[in-house]
Amino acid sequence: MERISGSVEHITFSNQENGFAVVELSTDGELLTAVGTMPGVAEGEEVELEGEFVTHPSFGPQFQVSGFSCRMPQDTAAVLRYLASGALPGIGPVLARRIVDEFGADTLSILENEPRLLTRVRGMTEAKARAAAEEFRRIFGLREAIAALAQLGIPAAGAIALYRALGPATLDVIHDNPYLLCGAPANLPFERVDEIAARLNFEQDAGIRLKAGIEHILRHNSGNGHSCLPAFKLLPTAQRFLEVDEALLQQTLQDGLDAGDFAQLRYDGVDYIYLPELFRAEMLVAAHLKGLLALPLEQSENPEKEVDELELGGGIRYAPAQREAICTALTSNCMVLTGGPGTGKTTTVNAIITLFERRADRVALAAPTGRAAKRMSELCGREAKTIHRLLEVDYGTAEQIRFIHNEKNPLKCDVVIIDEMSMVDLPLFESLLRALRPQCRIILVGDADQLPSVGPGNLLRDISDSGVVPVVRLTEIFRQSARSQIVRTAHRIVSGEEPEPNQRDGDCFFLPADGQACQDLICDLVAARLPKSYGFDPVEDIQVLCPSKLGPAGTLALNARLQALLNPPAPGKKQLTYFGVTYRVGDKVMQVRNNYDLLYEREDGESGVGAFNGDLGIIEAVDPRAGSLKVRSDDRLYTYTGETLRELEIAYAVTVHKSQGSEFRAVVLPVAEDTPRRLCYRNLIYTGVTRARQLLILAGSRRTLREMIENDRKTLRYSCLTRLLQDEAIC
Repeated sequence: MERISGSVEHITFSNQENGFAVVELSTDGELLTAVGTMPGVAEGEEVELEGEFVTHPSFGPQFQVSGFSCRMPQDTAAVLRYLASGALPGIGPVLARRIVDEFGADTLSILENEPRLLTRVRGMTEAKARAAAEEFRRIFGLREAIAALAQLGIPAAGAIALYRALGPATLDVIHDNPYLLCGAPANLPFERVDEIAARLNFEQDAGIRLKAGIEHILRHNSGNGHSCLPAFKLLPTAQRFLEVDEALLQQTLQDGLDAGDFAQLRYDGVDYIYLPELFRAEMLVAAHLKGLLALPLEQSENPEKEVDELELGGGIRYAPAQREAICTALTSNCMVLTGGPGTGKTTTVNAIITLFERRADRVALAAPTGRAAKRMSELCGREAKTIHRLLEVDYGTAEQIRFIHNEKNPLKCDVVIIDEMSMVDLPLFESLLRALRPQCRIILVGDADQLPSVGPGNLLRDISDSGVVPVVRLTEIFRQSARSQIVRTAHRIVSGEEPEPNQRDGDCFFLPADGQACQDLICDLVAARLPKSYGFDPVEDIQVLCPSKLGPAGTLALNARLQALLNPPAPGKKQLTYFGVTYRVGDKVMQVRNNYDLLYEREDGESGVGAFNGDLGIIEAVDPRAGSLKVRSDDRLYTYTGETLRELEIAYAVTVHKSQGSEFRAVVLPVAEDTPRRLCYRNLIYTGVTRARQLLILAGSRRTLREMIENDRKTLRYSCLTRLLQDEAIC
């Protein structure tokens, strides 16, 4: 790291939200460009920067800022330049000259401490003086907080987010309880916060630390899909992690339960410990579904007759299981419809929609991802929305999301049908149920053999296993679908059988390759062989789905090679490198976390907010100087700057987990010899296979493929939802 100091001569770009700026700095008589987080920086200020010199491919040498501090302008010329730059609201060059003429070098001291004196200047009202003083204090208070938090190892971007959340008391709050840094908005790793707390003289057995450690373990495991943890797992894990006596942790847990910081359920002699928000979510889901099933239903006089009339009018014959599903939908307030590819789920759903619409019921269709909703719209011939768009995001972050539709403003629908239910996590389903009228029917559609949601919960399986909600499983493969090797392969995998041998005119192939040869084969397939043989666009039509990020056939290595092959650097093609990742116009990218604040625009002029984990897009424009890029994702155009760039990953290859809810014309699926054993299981390979619509290539080791198919372990997720649904005390 190097340190430089100088005077800010010109602001090329400044983002007020995240503090990112591009400035021209005069240092030792020379001008240089500095780029980085410099909140509130203004012309005329003297700054000291820490960072390193880099060479930008488009703009040449510049200083990449990692640390920033400044001092107030010292003389009248510097003060005048600072005020005239427009750094403070309501003060321009003319008014700045009058203020400095009146108060000279004392101007900024008066602005901070006695702003009412500024009203002596012609054109300076009391409201203007107050607004300017508040902004001045905010800027310099923020900078003081950044400097102090930097001493604790908290980067400037994190310090800005903290100051925005906690205000002027940020430093006091952090010194009182540094473990708040584990949560939003800082979201620092517990180990880092532990180091900060030690520097602030917190003892290893401090109650604040132990409570934060237990909460960290619960939150970490919610990220792995668990709604709760049994105490017999939680306490030993916490003891090893925190390195304190387990008796202390038992007391801390009990204190937390008494205070409402944790929640507990007991079934079969086992205590299950929850974070409060996940406890409330599971309780609400169980109570809502049981309440719905208990409501009296206006039964159809003869549902079989309605199905007969539908068959006669549409010239179609439904299979017995399909008829059962349609009749169940008409005679139940809630049901689950599940089945693998080619079993007629879409045909069944369309029949259910038609019959409800004939009754003048308002039917809402939704899915957890944009691509799943788009596919549902195409297959059903009606508008389907993402669950987030159906509920309409109001405001918030990933931890504080709020929706416009809730108990006080319910959705105007009589029936809601949710597709790809295996992907829906517990918090999102809770939000949906809160937004439904008590009598609104719910139809949950999905494939129980696919991977569960990325977030906490395993709703489709838990609800199906309860025996409380009616479930219809479609198992018959229809003749048209049976011609597809992809469909047959998916069903063979579910049955524990390997794919059939390659057929010359088939749509599913296995190509053997080991180690580096597997990577070479995949790249050749995507970049050359499949586009040449089938006419597929290698970016738009072909998707590589990997079990793992690591290894020669993992997403990290494959993305580096595929980016170089499919979208290499070229004169005039703009690119931006951020934290070691190069983003280039034309690159395929994926949003890797929910961001409910990210703005987008549609071609029809509609604007909104929200980008969601798993959304795919193409980079349409890059502005290296502003550190921003624009991404087209379906019909939405997003702008990414600063920290939001870290939410994007290059996506020529993505993990199978990230592909849920999507379909692709062609899928290349590595099953390499070095695939981690923990990822060699049936649900994962099945989910990857069912993402392919026209062509599937399995490449790698037949032994690995066999191991994945034979390993039918179900993903273990701790939850009490099944028991809550069965519990007669819950209503």
